[in-house]
Amino acid sequence: METQVAFWRNVYGVWSRSQVILHDDRFMDVIYQVIQLPGNIMESYTPIQKELIQERKAYWQYRLRDLEQKVAAGANLAPDDRRLLSKFGRNGSFRSALQGASGRLRAQRGLRERFKRGLEISGRYDRHFRAIFREAGLPEDLAYLPHVESSFQTQARSSAGAVGVWQFTRAAAERFMTVNSVIDERLDPVASARGAARYLSHAYGKLGSWPLAITSYNHGISGMMRAKQAFGYDFMRIVSDYDHPLFGFASRNFYAEFLAAREIARQPSRFFHEGIRYEKSLDWDRVVLAENAFVSSLARQYDTDKSRLISLNAAWTGPAQSDKAALPAGTEVWLPSGTLRQIASRAPQNRLAAQKSESKMASPNVKVIYPGNTAPGGPGKRPKPF
Repeated sequence: METQVAFWRNVYGVWSRSQVILHDDRFMDVIYQVIQLPGNIMESYTPIQKELIQERKAYWQYRLRDLEQKVAAGANLAPDDRRLLSKFGRNGSFRSALQGASGRLRAQRGLRERFKRGLEISGRYDRHFRAIFREAGLPEDLAYLPHVESSFQTQARSSAGAVGVWQFTRAAAERFMTVNSVIDERLDPVASARGAARYLSHAYGKLGSWPLAITSYNHGISGMMRAKQAFGYDFMRIVSDYDHPLFGFASRNFYAEFLAAREIARQPSRFFHEGIRYEKSLDWDRVVLAENAFVSSLARQYDTDKSRLISLNAAWTGPAQSDKAALPAGTEVWLPSGTLRQIASRAPQNRLAAQKSESKMASPNVKVIYPGNTAPGGPGKRPKPF
């Protein structure tokens, strides 16, 4: 596992977006080449960059096939071949490790800049995420998972349809948070963190091991149950020997990626000597609706521009934003920082007058969430050991 963790440490904290690493996807310490990309560095590769990567992959695949044939035939090896073969020396028998290596060649782009930006954004949410996991009786370090899932990009969307900082698909989210035509909590980092806490608590209860539970975030609980049936709690055996069409590179490496991300996030100065400028912790006010309410009603009650209110509440869908549907009771609403203090300072008769409005946009009853609380409820549980 250490070789995998070391690889992802380098991906997140050393190798930049301008570098592409050609490596063995099973023996993660076998690095063939670090390609320096030419030209402008953008989110996607340019045609010239793609061509270079494909050319270098073809070269190394040829070299590996040729070397495997020479070793199998017992032929004398040239110095370049011996150097290539020596890369497999830390992985048991040269012959067995080399077998099929040309088919295991993989290209991985460096993510240093992206990870650093994720660290900066994490300052906005870390305190809230940790409180959520602590109150759920879970290890607070689970707050590092978005570094692996989304780099804290709130608009992140995967090819599988997962969205948001915590990368839930709609099907998975419906069991652990509110997802409907009015509210999609996947898009609210704090609300979806509570969903992630519910999921991970459920996964840990089913699987009984944090490596298994965290890997299930990628591979699913039922998938990890099958792996557990085959190898029990021996996570290293699962990673190295579990054979299932859906248990591919991403699933095998998910826990190692998490461990690497956690290590860097805990000690960022080791990897980012230039320093990290963390964003200010989220300090918006919050209330929970005690009854259904329209967005326009909330904006009027709290003397806030409607567009500003919408910008703070990413979970609200189009129908909610346009007042075609009311927000249901129980919805948590973010308000601009200082709003509740300003409302509390109003003259009592003004507050009473606002509460007596009888239109369909009437001022809703709310429950205030005070600073330090992540949600209504009792005291937190004792965290499960990590």
